[in-house]
Amino acid sequence: MSRPSLIGLSTPELQALAEQLGEKPFRGKQIANWIYAKAVREYDEMKDLPAAFRAKLAETHDISPLHLTTHKKSTDGVDKLLVHNGDTQVYECVLLPYEDRVSCCISSQVGCPMGCTFCATGLGGFDRNLTAGEIVAQYLWLQSLSPRRISHVVFMGMGEPLLNFANVTKALNLFHEEIGLSYRHLTISTVGLVPQIRELAKLGLPIHLALSLHSPFDEIRSKLMPVNHKWDVAEALRAMHDYHKATGRKVTIEYLLINELNDTIEQAEALATKIMRMPHVVNLIPFNWVDTGNGFARPSRERVRAFRRHLESKGVNVTERVERGHDIAAACGQLAGQHAGRFARRERASTLPVVPS
Repeated sequence: MSRPSLIGLSTPELQALAEQLGEKPFRGKQIANWIYAKAVREYDEMKDLPAAFRAKLAETHDISPLHLTTHKKSTDGVDKLLVHNGDTQVYECVLLPYEDRVSCCISSQVGCPMGCTFCATGLGGFDRNLTAGEIVAQYLWLQSLSPRRISHVVFMGMGEPLLNFANVTKALNLFHEEIGLSYRHLTISTVGLVPQIRELAKLGLPIHLALSLHSPFDEIRSKLMPVNHKWDVAEALRAMHDYHKATGRKVTIEYLLINELNDTIEQAEALATKIMRMPHVVNLIPFNWVDTGNGFARPSRERVRAFRRHLESKGVNVTERVERGHDIAAACGQLAGQHAGRFARRERASTLPVVPS
């Protein structure tokens, strides 16, 4: 396994490390600048550090925990990386350039234990939580590919972020304090883990929280998302409303449209009724095809438009997810890579081709 990495340590932690290695605390600030502001991956690039100190650091710590397995680029400019940290437990992250900003989608777990029936990631099972360093390192790898600064980070890759609460919240602080991103440009997507939503609200961070809802009817949502058996639609929406009251942030409802399952006008009507009490936006996501064995299909444009028109007629603020990276399986619900962890519903890949990082 790899040695501990510098990425994932805060400036105070890097200052403490510098002192442990016999240097002044200000050396920790210099290290933080190199790894977070300049995103270097080699000790030789840290020119203002004494050579002897660099040698000591190289003996005890890697700079980044990540190794690159594959890099794919889509026809619409999206980059997808498959990475690992020295083992066969791979996970994915995606660079999403837009005209007005650059965003990235990062993973919080190796695989996912939530078992949503429409999602490719769930087919691969679950292995472990990612560390804060592994989370932040995804951003830094992607930033090295972009000539423009990545200003927005969404935790919508592999895994349920709120199941990895401690590491994800540390990563949020590193993004803000070390890299300099606004908390308001950081988004966590959750299937609706009510206790963790309430814990996140207590932190008072003005981050954006998005709830994967996908149906206002418990019977249908339970078929799509096993989590609904524990925290149903009403309870999840109540927690999101309370999150809004605690943070002042508008609630985002993510709604995956699956043909003739949850794209009916009846469900649009019920959704509008349930969310009108809180400031909101509903983000419609037409199903990106993944062979999950459930026969799900993408709705026609006519059905998507009808669902959207009905919501808008009820005063609902609606957006539709801009599709990116579909040709490299980098779109919503498609992130799975070669991962096959515990409880996988497909065979584990025996070997992975590794590109030296």
